[in-house]
Amino acid sequence: MWQSDNMIRDSAFHEPGIEQDAYRRRRLPWEIALVLLVTVGQSAIYSVVSFIRAATRAPISQQQTQLNPSRSAEPLWDAIYQFLDIFFSLALVALVVYLLWEPGLSALRRIGLDFRRFGGDIARGVLLVALIGVPGIGVYAAGRALGQSIAVIPAPLDSSWWVIALLILAALRAGLTEEVIFLGYLFDRLRRLGWSWTWVIVSTALLRGSYHLYQGWPSALGNVVMGLVFGWCYRRWGRVMPLVVAHTIIDIVAFVGYPLAAAWWPGIFTPTPAPTPTATP
Repeated sequence: MWQSDNMIRDSAFHEPGIEQDAYRRRRLPWEIALVLLVTVGQSAIYSVVSFIRAATRAPISQQQTQLNPSRSAEPLWDAIYQFLDIFFSLALVALVVYLLWEPGLSALRRIGLDFRRFGGDIARGVLLVALIGVPGIGVYAAGRALGQSIAVIPAPLDSSWWVIALLILAALRAGLTEEVIFLGYLFDRLRRLGWSWTWVIVSTALLRGSYHLYQGWPSALGNVVMGLVFGWCYRRWGRVMPLVVAHTIIDIVAFVGYPLAAAWWPGIFTPTPAPTPTATP
C-alpha cells in the first residue's frame, strides 16, 4: 500500500503537463536572451555604443548617420546587397513567429498579424500615424534645432530608379521587425514569466528607445513615448497589424520624403560640416 501511494504521488509529479510547463518556464529566459542578442537587443547595444562614441567626438549637430547606407558603388550590386539584407532581417522575424507557434494555434492569428480585420487595421494604423508620426517629425526637428540630434539620412540622394521599391521594403522590414518582436513576441514571453502589463509595456518601450539612441537622445525619448502608446494599443486591441501598418507608413514617408525635406529645410535635415582646424605656425 505504501509503495502504491508513492507510485501515485510520483506519477502525479511527473505528469507530462506539469513537466512541460516547468521546462518551458526554465527555458524562456534563455530563449528571450538569445532572440534579443540576434535581433533588436543586438541593435540596441550597437545603438548605445554609437551614441557614446558620437558624444565623445565632434558636436552632435555636426554628425550624421544613414539608415539605408549604400553597400556598393555599383548600383546593381548595391540593390542586390540591400535586398539580401532585407531578406535575412525578415528571416529573423519569421524565426520569432516560429517560436511563438503552438500546436493547433496559429502564431500569426494569435498576435493579430493577419488580414481578418485589414480595413480596421488600416484605419487604426493611419490614426496612429497622425498621433505619433507627425509629432515625431517635430521632436526630431526640435532636437536638430537644439543641437542634440544627429542628422539622420534615410537614403542617399543620388539613388537609382529602383531605390523607391527597396525603401518601401526597408520600411516594411522595420515595421515587422520592431512591432512583431517588441510587441508580439516580448509581450507574450514576458507575460508568461509573470510580468505585469505595466512592466511589460514600460520595459519594451525603454528597449525601443535604446534601439534608436544612435539618432540622439531626443529621438530615443520620442521612441520611448511611441513604445508606450503602441504597447497600450496592442494591449487593448490584441493585434499587431495596425501597429505594423503605422510604423511602415511612418518609415515610408521618412525614407522616400527625405530628399524633398533636405531640399526644403537643409538647416534641419542635413548636417552642418564641422569646421576644419587650421594649423598654427
